[in-house]
Amino acid sequence: MSKYPLSPTVIATFNGYPKDIRAKLLRLREMIFEVAAETPGVGALEETLKWGEPAYLTPETRSGSTIRIAWKKSQPEQYSMYFICTTNLVETFRSLFPSDFQFEGNRAINFKAEAEIREDSVRFCIAAALTHRLHSMRGKSRHPHAASEA
Repeated sequence: MSKYPLSPTVIATFNGYPKDIRAKLLRLREMIFEVAAETPGVGALEETLKWGEPAYLTPETRSGSTIRIAWKKSQPEQYSMYFICTTNLVETFRSLFPSDFQFEGNRAINFKAEAEIREDSVRFCIAAALTHRLHSMRGKSRHPHAASEA
């Protein structure tokens, strides 16, 4: 049982996913909440639906950009984590983790349903998205990795 109770508005969406995919998406969800709790400046998350998909926002602090997670019937062999496409988050993730993920343009990381994910890399991407605005508001780089990579 998760220590982060499912929002009533998204329970039906998760229940609509195939069982094996649902477990993987629920693990991504758990990581999003864990990273938010561990990352200074993020604050409480709001779980809601955007475009009919589970979405995670930082309304209290406005520190980050929305993260969505989903599976689509049209691509049953994968599930995805989506980011706002007007940011360069996915471009950054592509440069830092070229072999860890499959990317979809400038909007998503796609995971193969049968493969294990690199949780350390995924957690980094989640933290970067959840602090995306926080770093730009402070006049720093828009990407949390920039300081640590220098």
